[in-house]
Amino acid sequence: MPVSVILLAAAWMAAQSLDQPWASWLFHQQGDAWSLKRDFMLETVLHRGGRLVSQLAWAGVLMATLVYWRTPSAHAWTRPAARLLISVLASTACVAWLKATTHMDCPWDLVGFGGERPFVPLFAPRRVELGTPACFPAAHAAGGYAWVALYFFFLHAAPRWRHAGLGAGLLAGIVFGLAQQLRGAHFLSHDIASLTICWAVACGVDRIGTWLASRSQGQDRA
Repeated sequence: MPVSVILLAAAWMAAQSLDQPWASWLFHQQGDAWSLKRDFMLETVLHRGGRLVSQLAWAGVLMATLVYWRTPSAHAWTRPAARLLISVLASTACVAWLKATTHMDCPWDLVGFGGERPFVPLFAPRRVELGTPACFPAAHAAGGYAWVALYFFFLHAAPRWRHAGLGAGLLAGIVFGLAQQLRGAHFLSHDIASLTICWAVACGVDRIGTWLASRSQGQDRA
């Protein structure tokens, strides 16, 4: 976990230098306006629909876990599924909390991108008249990236599928994140921050779950 999180944090810091040029390029490609902001595919299908799919997937895993929890033959996957549920929920909750406390603007709110507010860095003081926006980290990308926890689910339930699970979470986060970048809702670094948080939470939940399971097995043997 430490190495991967450090690498993702370094990627986030590197992405900050690309935020303005990349967003400017997207903005100019759309005619110096976020003309895709209300695009049906981006807003309705990938934003609203993608959020619903993620929520339904979580609910589906929850129902399956509850139904088979007491079935001995299903213990090989129900326990990892419980960790998956906790990880996805904790990841999205952490991102939501940070969004509500960091008060960073979306690109479409900023001067030079069709908005009226000056850019205020993450840790810089913010004037009261600039309001309290909630655009960092990227919550919608986190709805996809939270599923990188599938890596650990498959690691315990079906190890040969662990990389496919990781790939599914990464793909969902990239698609959701890019859709929001095209709409002007987030910078690149917002998405990488969400991935960093989701992966750190997934690693932490897995380590805690493994530790608790080993303690429980030790007590049973005693």
